[in-house]
Amino acid sequence: IFAFLALMCLILAIGNGIWEYDKGYYFQVYLPWAEGVHSASYSGFLMFWSYVIILNTVVPISLYVSVEIIRLGNSFYIDWDRKMYYPQNDTPAQARTTTLNEELGQIKYIFSDKTGTLTQNIMCFNKCSINGKSYGDVYDMSGQRIEINENTEKVDFSYNQLADPKFSFYDHSLVEAVKLGDVPTHRFFRLLSLCHTVMPEEKKEGNLVYQAQSPDEGALVTAARNFGFVFRARTPETITVVEMGETKVYKLLAILDFNNVRKRMSVIVRSPEGDLTLYCKGADTILYELLDSSCDSLKEETTEHLNEFAGEGLRTLVVAYRNLNEDYFQDWIRRHHEASTALEGREDKLSELYEEIEKDLMLLGATAIEDKLQDGVPQTIETLAKANIKIWVLTGDKQETAMNIGYSCNLLYDDMEDVFIIEGSTSEDVLNELRNARKKMKPDSFLDSDEINIQFEKSSKKPKMIPDEQANGVYGLVITGHSLAYALEANLELELVRTACMCKVVICCRVTPLQKAQVVELVKKYKKAVTLAIGDGANDVSMIKTAHIGVGISGQEGMQAVLSSDFSFAQFRYLQRLLLVHGRWSYIRMCKFLKYFFYKNFAFTLVHFWYGFFSGFSAQTVYDEWFITLYNLVYTSLPVLGMSLFDQDVDDRWSMLFPQLYVPGQQNLYFNKVVFVKCMLQGIYSSLILFFIPYGAMYNTMRSDGKAIADYQSFALMAQTCLLIVVSVQIGLDTSYWTVVNQFFIWGSLSVYFAITFTMYSDGMYLIFTASFPFVGTARNTLGQPSVWLAIFLSITLCVLPVVGYRFLKGQLKPTPSEKVLLKIKEAKKRPPPPSPKRRLRRTSTRRSGYAFSHQHGFGALIMSGRNMRPKSPFATTGTFSPNSDKHKHKGL
Repeated sequence: IFAFLALMCLILAIGNGIWEYDKGYYFQVYLPWAEGVHSASYSGFLMFWSYVIILNTVVPISLYVSVEIIRLGNSFYIDWDRKMYYPQNDTPAQARTTTLNEELGQIKYIFSDKTGTLTQNIMCFNKCSINGKSYGDVYDMSGQRIEINENTEKVDFSYNQLADPKFSFYDHSLVEAVKLGDVPTHRFFRLLSLCHTVMPEEKKEGNLVYQAQSPDEGALVTAARNFGFVFRARTPETITVVEMGETKVYKLLAILDFNNVRKRMSVIVRSPEGDLTLYCKGADTILYELLDSSCDSLKEETTEHLNEFAGEGLRTLVVAYRNLNEDYFQDWIRRHHEASTALEGREDKLSELYEEIEKDLMLLGATAIEDKLQDGVPQTIETLAKANIKIWVLTGDKQETAMNIGYSCNLLYDDMEDVFIIEGSTSEDVLNELRNARKKMKPDSFLDSDEINIQFEKSSKKPKMIPDEQANGVYGLVITGHSLAYALEANLELELVRTACMCKVVICCRVTPLQKAQVVELVKKYKKAVTLAIGDGANDVSMIKTAHIGVGISGQEGMQAVLSSDFSFAQFRYLQRLLLVHGRWSYIRMCKFLKYFFYKNFAFTLVHFWYGFFSGFSAQTVYDEWFITLYNLVYTSLPVLGMSLFDQDVDDRWSMLFPQLYVPGQQNLYFNKVVFVKCMLQGIYSSLILFFIPYGAMYNTMRSDGKAIADYQSFALMAQTCLLIVVSVQIGLDTSYWTVVNQFFIWGSLSVYFAITFTMYSDGMYLIFTASFPFVGTARNTLGQPSVWLAIFLSITLCVLPVVGYRFLKGQLKPTPSEKVLLKIKEAKKRPPPPSPKRRLRRTSTRRSGYAFSHQHGFGALIMSGRNMRPKSPFATTGTFSPNSDKHKHKGL
């Protein structure tokens, strides 16, 4: 704009020098040169700076003030949005900054934490399979499976005084099987009450609190508790269980602890009747290899149930048992003691003994646990994916857990072409895995890889942006933290970002807070895209601060994430409304504002440019000086603010139903250099009309009473009236959503213009302020002529008709994708609204979910040693867990 201003001033200055040299001599009788001016070139030099002052309105100084007002208003909309208010915690959405609203409508990548952001970190016992029968589903009278909701009748556990009142289950047939004394069912829940490392705490009688190494274990023990097998207390040698109201004390002989290789845990107990039993639970892929051959038919039935559970995104676990021979066990426990006290190879020896005894197991069934997602997470992710937003989940959880949640919340699904797992242990392995993945997604991407690498090697400190590459299908990528450390190295980061950005979904497991920030920085470095990071904990702060926009969720992990964020709310599902409604509206409003603002300033200023050719390039203004002062301040400020604060192409409901409308913002289609040039050309065209039509209409014209009106003041009044009406009509064409406020601002601005004009050009104002208001009587003399209004109408028509014609033809012949969607919405509005679709049950999946015991080695050895025990409360006779106990100090019974 500054270059354009300088060019115009230079042209006019040269014109003035030529005019003064060629014609100015004849006018010096009554237009003498100023004192000190002795040449045409010096006059042109002075005129250059005079025109800089006159034409400076082409530089939008007042735009900055208007932009801040618009941003502030759109921020208040976020704060006031009741649909983003979470009543449970009394938490409204909050815009903590006012400078990023329009960028919310341009997000291309979302980086999200998992625990506490996508999930509630609450495990719930959902379903189970016992002896080939599946429990947990609810059926109606006709035998049809129905969806469980708030109105579904819950199982009544009032018969069990020790039941957890927070536990919910809906399949009544399982309780009936327990009450009828079904042997496999009793054995199933007995296993769940014995095979774990949970510590109980009973501060007052009947009020049990479980301290579990992982939420999964706590959920399983709580389920057994409610179904009548209550884990009451433990010591290093015993486990006390209340079975259907009868207290039994089992002797704990050994805990075969969990680790990441075994993916299972077992306990060996002696019942009060003297029976020796090994109870085992673990991942299905591991335990199936250890089952007795007599379980083959039951294994097939259980596998079908596992597939069904996995299809619903549940975390599955297989349970089995083995009755042990007394003589064999005595020999085994002796060897186990020797191995556990060995100075060398202790872990290997113990592992061999575990493998020896954990075989020929009898299958009992399987459990299915739901890691409760936050409400609306799957639907939100599905909607954001339709908006062409790529979602990366960066979590500290292990791979099985993260992939589980990925399937649960529709990040990953079976219809994907492939899900690549990057788990190389060396830099070369990671490079090969990334390249193999990219080769499968886009085989021809290797044709230009050498060229891109050379460009990046020769580039300056600021790397060049990588263009978006389209894969030949929908893919997902899962990468572990160990492999990610190699991929983030300087020689591999380009390969990582090219491969990962071609995938629809990326899940990074076992990542540190620093790695989260590095991943975000990597995408910012190589991709021309706006990024958003969302999290709820202190470990997400670095990621939130690194992204262009940070969103904090006020959840269970404190306020650090919220305090570091730009926007905050209580639930992940509000993110789609923040982006698809508030973000998109803010982007569209800002783009419309900028286009209109530049247009009206170019149309206003360039009339001076054309007038220079007819005024000897003398830097005389076209308009009255009061009109120049009030044009941006009064006449055109409120209408554009009204449009920028209230306009919306479609309402919030359609914005959510058609997320494809979000795509133009990602591509910045509504305001860019091309759009700016179009605004400039439209302003130049309008200025030509606004100058030459009034000029031609006034040239040698007479009033109806025979008096001439071809004077400068009449021409100036007609030109400024045409200008104001044209820009008012233009903002009417740009407005998509009419409100009372818009109408009031537009019609009010025109009314204020005519009121001020007739007042300032009146005889009274001239008599009071003679020097300030020289246009005495011009308004009533000029605007009372029909020919003047006809010329005004002609100017408006010539300015507006090309815009209307262009928009109509473009919409008919070459509509944009968003215009096609808007057309669908208009057609849909004419029809009655369709009934809300019923949520379908998820189909089964061929994938089985992995079970997450814990991220570390189990606590079996600690429990057997008794170092985490303290004296029990008066309500029981055995030891219980002390949350404040030191595992390195002995606190005996």
